[in-house]
Amino acid sequence: MKPMKNLAQYYVDLLVKLGILRFSILLALALVALAVVVQVGITLALHGYVDNIDIIRSVFFGLIITPWAVYFLSVVVDQLEESRQRLSKLVAKLKDMRSRDQELNYQLQQNIVKLNQEIEERIKAEEAREEAMADLENEVYQREKTQLELAERTALLRSFIDASPDLIYYRNADGVFSGCNRAMEELTGKKERELVGLTPWDVYSEEIAQPIVETDQQLFSQNCAITYEQWLEYPDGRKNYFEIRKVPFYSKEGRHLGLVGFGRDITERKRHEESLEKASRDKTTFIATISHELRTPLNGIVGLSRMLLDTTMTQEQRKYLQTIHVSAVTLGNIFNDIIDMDKFDQRKLELFPQPLNLGEFVTEIESLAALMAEQKGLRFDLERLTELSYVVMVDGTRLRQVLWNLISNAMKFTREGGIVMTVSTDIEDDHAHIVMDIEDTGIGIAEAELDKIFAMYYQVKSGKDNLHAVGTGIGLAVSRQLMNLMNGDISVSSEEGFGSTFTISLNVPLVDDAQLTPASPVMEKKLNIFMVEDIELNVTVAKSLLESLGHSITVAMSGEEAKKLFVPDRYDLVLLDIQLPDMTGFDVAQFYREQYGHDYQLPPLVALTANVLKDKREYLAKGMDDAISKPLSVIAVQNVIHHYFGAAHEADHDTEPRNDNVVEMPRPHTESDKKQDQYSRILDLDMLNSYVDIVGKQPVLDSITMFESMMPDYLDILDSNMIAKDQSGIVSEAHKIKGAAGSIGLARIQAVAQKAQSPQAPAWWENITDWVEEIKTEYPQDIQLLQQWLSEK
Repeated sequence: MKPMKNLAQYYVDLLVKLGILRFSILLALALVALAVVVQVGITLALHGYVDNIDIIRSVFFGLIITPWAVYFLSVVVDQLEESRQRLSKLVAKLKDMRSRDQELNYQLQQNIVKLNQEIEERIKAEEAREEAMADLENEVYQREKTQLELAERTALLRSFIDASPDLIYYRNADGVFSGCNRAMEELTGKKERELVGLTPWDVYSEEIAQPIVETDQQLFSQNCAITYEQWLEYPDGRKNYFEIRKVPFYSKEGRHLGLVGFGRDITERKRHEESLEKASRDKTTFIATISHELRTPLNGIVGLSRMLLDTTMTQEQRKYLQTIHVSAVTLGNIFNDIIDMDKFDQRKLELFPQPLNLGEFVTEIESLAALMAEQKGLRFDLERLTELSYVVMVDGTRLRQVLWNLISNAMKFTREGGIVMTVSTDIEDDHAHIVMDIEDTGIGIAEAELDKIFAMYYQVKSGKDNLHAVGTGIGLAVSRQLMNLMNGDISVSSEEGFGSTFTISLNVPLVDDAQLTPASPVMEKKLNIFMVEDIELNVTVAKSLLESLGHSITVAMSGEEAKKLFVPDRYDLVLLDIQLPDMTGFDVAQFYREQYGHDYQLPPLVALTANVLKDKREYLAKGMDDAISKPLSVIAVQNVIHHYFGAAHEADHDTEPRNDNVVEMPRPHTESDKKQDQYSRILDLDMLNSYVDIVGKQPVLDSITMFESMMPDYLDILDSNMIAKDQSGIVSEAHKIKGAAGSIGLARIQAVAQKAQSPQAPAWWENITDWVEEIKTEYPQDIQLLQQWLSEK
């Protein structure tokens, strides 16, 4: 097949090369020749010979037929060749187109791939964009939600802050307010927008701002939180007590921005503390009152028994009287323990060391203890192991009290045998180490009880007898506390059934003999003495003592009587009992100084007190010149007289008491008189009468209504200032009350308020609580009385 294809291709190529005509002629000639050859060949084959005609016929026939056939064939071939060539060209074009198509297809495929990639990328980008948009929307939503929540939280927090009763405020590092809550706005009287930008100096008074600024500076310098308490004042003048805590705050970078302050109102707690203090004072007053009431008859027993012991009597009578005297002294020591216990509770107990001759002191203890032991049929022995003739600086009263407690206990728990007191001293440099042992043969103390006996109110239990129940459980506790105050101690050793030994040890300074207080000389000059005392028994004892010394006595039994009977130039000395039925001795002294102090030289005012007298400063601060304890002793009276008059005193008054008649105001008898007297004491009738006559009753009633509406606020502010102990605030409110009360004729309230607004008056702080309480309790009754007077007008 391949040679044929090659031959055909050669044929076509030759046709194309020669052209149709030349190729047709050439082909026709070739065919004629071929036809002749074939004809000759066939004829030869058939006949064996060839005729010329055959050749001619073949040539002729070939010449006629062959050209047309050849030409036709050539044309066909030529057309076929042209078609082939066109087809070739077309094929070439097709190939080219195919190639280009392939290239285009490839490019298209590449483009499609790229497009697909771009589409995928776009799809991914769209998806990413959609996700980003979703994230953005979610972020925006979350941000809006967060902002909303933050706004809600901020509003909620702000509402919490504003609802808080505590003060909350912010100040920057320059001490300028940056914000506050509603409670702070109420305190300062300024809205937050007004407060921002101000300093404490701009907001508070100088007195209040000073500690605020100082604590701010302390916080900034120390860089730590500070808590303190301070009184703050509201715009209406009301003062409240706040516990303030200040805390520094910082930025995220640690930069100090300022402080946050919190203030909690603890006025009620302060008021409660004041109530507790008042309760403590009331307890002290109660103890002092009970002590006074109990010691009053006891002082009479001690004083009269002491005076009777100086008289002639039988031995048996003297023994009984000595028992009475010792028992009264013992009971007085128990009162001292009770008072000391209260002072220990209030941390008010003080020591007053004075030079003391140790030898004489021990002898005094021996004499009293021997007398007491004799009453019980016991033996008391004193053993001086060393020389005791030293003068030491010690509170002899307290040391005597401790020894007396121990000796009394020893005798109380000893039925037979006795008590031995051993005293020794060891001198080192300028101090004496004193050791005193009190050993008894009593019932003893179990070992398990030894660590408990110095506890307050503890009483040792005993199954054999009830001796221990006699004790109060106070004496040993007070005694140890007293010894600890004197830098000493008490120890005990004991065996149940074989007695006990209590040991006192203390170090005291040695002093020179010259520091001992000399005995006061006996006065030869006789005085006119004015005495204010409400207890008949005390009057009897005091008169017996003073008259035995040659003095003349005039007695007043109450404060009012003391005011009426007293004539300043008639008496040389005034003895004032502190607790009187209608007032105190301090009130009487104040009255004397206010009434007569400008025109007369008042005699010395000396307080008489049944309490244990350890510090005279309190009495001097309340208007007294001196103070002595009851029952009166010859030495105490002579010391006072010697102090004020001296040995060379010459009285300018008659020595005999004057009994001039005292003119008294007539007392009201009828009910009308009594009511009118009550009106005149409570109300300013002159002012009210003239006021009502001019304007009528209705304006007065309107003023009363206004006064009643104003007083609660006045009293609230007054109470807050009382708790704050703000003298200026108390005076200010008392002045307002005084003016308001005076405007409607409440003379008594006006007078009390006048006292309350006068801080320069003697013992003002001691009396202000009572004055305020009097105003609070009396003004409603006085208003009722005023209304009653108006209804009768």
